[in-house]
Amino acid sequence: MTLREKFEEREKSILSPYATLSTQGGDRCREEEPCDLRTAFQRDRDRVIHSKAFRRLKHKTQVFLAPEGDHYRTRLTHTLEVSQIARTIARALFLNEDLTEAIALGHDLGHTPFGHTGERALNTLCPQGFHHNEQSLRVVNVLERKGGLNLTQAVRDGILCHTGSKSPQTPEGEIVRIADRIAYINHDIDDAVRAGVLSEEDIPKEYSDILGIGHTQRINSLIRSIITSSEGKPCITMEDTAHQAMMGLRQFMFENVYKNPYAKSEESKFYAVVEALFEKLMQNPELIPQNVRKASGTEDTMLIVRDYIAGMTDRYAVSLFEEIFVPKAWNI
Repeated sequence: MTLREKFEEREKSILSPYATLSTQGGDRCREEEPCDLRTAFQRDRDRVIHSKAFRRLKHKTQVFLAPEGDHYRTRLTHTLEVSQIARTIARALFLNEDLTEAIALGHDLGHTPFGHTGERALNTLCPQGFHHNEQSLRVVNVLERKGGLNLTQAVRDGILCHTGSKSPQTPEGEIVRIADRIAYINHDIDDAVRAGVLSEEDIPKEYSDILGIGHTQRINSLIRSIITSSEGKPCITMEDTAHQAMMGLRQFMFENVYKNPYAKSEESKFYAVVEALFEKLMQNPELIPQNVRKASGTEDTMLIVRDYIAGMTDRYAVSLFEEIFVPKAWNI
């Protein structure tokens, strides 16, 4: 037996009957020989980690635009926190941790620069709209490497369905969907406290009485609630009291942070950067690098522009904006 086959046999013997086995991951976009060392989901995880899109996440905004300080979350650290929360839940429920990790690490690969500000701008500018989960799927299917990363269907489904109205087909995908919410609510509170937008004392007592005080207690309470509620069941659920507290915290964050004038004071400027780049590139597609045009695999200028802007980091977008629109001094 190969090492992969030994891993596959071990999954059958120790995982929950509701787990998605590595042999049940579904088809890849293109047929390929299995790896002797890794299961299909381990291979998918490695491909995501080694992708250029994954590396660019370190310079993409999570919530706070252009923050001063080394400890604010980026899209990359958010992704790692989602992965850790999701893996903890999957391991406790004896579900497939490798599948869970692959989905979690890939779920935000298509996110724009400037966080949801960039996403809103592209959604307005593009006639067919823009949603980062759909773009994440496009990244792994088309834009990375030559013709995509060729991931299994289970991973692609989890990436697409981590947000939006469509539910994931696997319990591992359901875990990532809820872990994403747990992660961003709690680390955004942490960042907001660091920025002076909130204090821990501002958190409504009705939520802290249920989930505890501080980042660690809240996450621990939510994870425990999922494990307790989901154990021995085919779907991932959370106890009602904990779920209501989490959703209450989410609404609290929208009212006090996500729409806070101080926290979002520069948002309109970053929106304008995306808007200006989009209009300029639509009028002058020759400014788009040839490798980007080739990777998009289309002659549709709007789609190429969308791929190009969505793939930019914050600093690359600002640099390109300055190069195109800011006059340069003469050297006389």
